[in-house]
Amino acid sequence: MTRKTIDPAQTRSAVLAVADWLHDESRPAPSRPELAAAVRLTVRTLAQDAPGSTVEVRVPPFAAVQCLEGVRHTRGTPPNVVETDPRTWLLLATGLLDLDQAIDDHRVSVSGHRAADIGALLPIARITPSRDG
Repeated sequence: MTRKTIDPAQTRSAVLAVADWLHDESRPAPSRPELAAAVRLTVRTLAQDAPGSTVEVRVPPFAAVQCLEGVRHTRGTPPNVVETDPRTWLLLATGLLDLDQAIDDHRVSVSGHRAADIGALLPIARITPSRDG
């Protein structure tokens, strides 16, 4: 099955739609469709930019992809998993949060020796830090 190529402009637009909330969690949360679009497009961009099946990135309830070349995983729980919530994922995907810091703060769960390798692929759609704070 061939997947549709992710349009960087569409990804950027989806991320910008939730940017105010990413900069300030006290701002109104984006709608579920806006949040889902931003998460799905950034996660799928990661998989497109780093094809493979060595690491599984999970952002429940919106997306899960496999990425990074290496040993192919086909059954059961993958040996290399990165899992986080949608807001944390988007902070990582936009460069507003560093993966190592997120792991240290227990905002991201990683298992397996290759899981943290996705850090080299972040950010996916950089946005600048807010000047408000």
